[in-house]
Amino acid sequence: MPDSGEAAGMEHGAAAGLKTEVRLAADKLQDTLALLKQIFVDKDIIIDLLGVCLAGGENLFLLGPPGTAKSAIVHQMGRLLQGRTFDYLLTSFSEPNELFGPFDIRRLREGDLVTNTEGMLPEADLVFLDELLNANSAILNSLLAALNERVFRRGREKRQLPALSFIGASNKLPEDEALRALFDRFLLRAMCDNVTTTKLGAVLEAGWKLEGAASQTSGALTADDVRMLQSHLAEVDLDAVRPAFINLITGLRNAGIPISDRRAVKLQRVIAAGALLCGRAQATVSDLWVVRHIWDSEEQRAVLRAMVDSELNKEEPHDLDHPQARRAEQPDPELLAADLNSCAEQLETPDLSAAERARLRDRISVLSGQLQWIDNDEQRAALQQRADKVWQQLEADAR
Repeated sequence: MPDSGEAAGMEHGAAAGLKTEVRLAADKLQDTLALLKQIFVDKDIIIDLLGVCLAGGENLFLLGPPGTAKSAIVHQMGRLLQGRTFDYLLTSFSEPNELFGPFDIRRLREGDLVTNTEGMLPEADLVFLDELLNANSAILNSLLAALNERVFRRGREKRQLPALSFIGASNKLPEDEALRALFDRFLLRAMCDNVTTTKLGAVLEAGWKLEGAASQTSGALTADDVRMLQSHLAEVDLDAVRPAFINLITGLRNAGIPISDRRAVKLQRVIAAGALLCGRAQATVSDLWVVRHIWDSEEQRAVLRAMVDSELNKEEPHDLDHPQARRAEQPDPELLAADLNSCAEQLETPDLSAAERARLRDRISVLSGQLQWIDNDEQRAALQQRADKVWQQLEADAR
């Protein structure tokens, strides 16, 4: 008779039963992601998010300054995928023709308004839109339809888009309401910054190698492999993870992080994609790691990580967990400080409702619970002092 640990392993392994062709496609994508991680130093989180977005058919937004390998990662992924990649740097003057193609002059002479899409976004397997938030009203509606429905519409013309995923990038977050609607179409978000000084040597070496192998392709993964993974998402069993997912979404809403029903439903796709990439036909709590990356503002990142990690820690780790599910990272002091400051600013809002005050209480409680894990004594003490001050402000306002 196997002991309890062996039995758990057997049960977890039994849940991994995937069709052979699906498992092979998942292995190809994982191998491609591993190769990307060798090429790009300290970009594992971005690459893993790109992987689940590809397999899940969802979109990824990258926030960071120029020169931090955002476009290079997407271009290299396109080469390894042996797919068609379209990338464009948007400006406030960009026109629909620049993305979707001009009208076909020959057909126009015959009275037909048909777009010539050769080499343009409607024919791409992978789309990268740099400085996404420069999009203007002229192309906004077309972009929204492409991102959300994978459809291109122009007049009476309508066609399905083959795009597996859209990657958007910007060095800022949206302020205009119309651009927030565009930003909302990117389910997952990631920070892309310069690496630390200690890793700069590795970046220089990897970058030099990349210069000499710019045309490298894998010869294994194809766009059809990724489409097959997307077509099998609905076969992943989410029953075991749904109670924890509901608990997590409820807790995040109570902490003041708005998550619409639509986004909650779509998150199930990347949760299922994470399971497929780990060789499983059944999702587990470990697959909730992707929920760390649904922030709307940088201040939300600390709360998201704390609450997601709290849920992940309720389950024993397994060999088939995604590597991002068990990352041993201490809380980021700068993120905690920014979030505490944000809470303090919200407490100064006139006529704060009881519900809003309750959400802030939950949020401050989550942040305070993270302070004990900060290694630096000086930083921990300073943050504790800040948290105590915010608590006092909260209690004083409640009287």
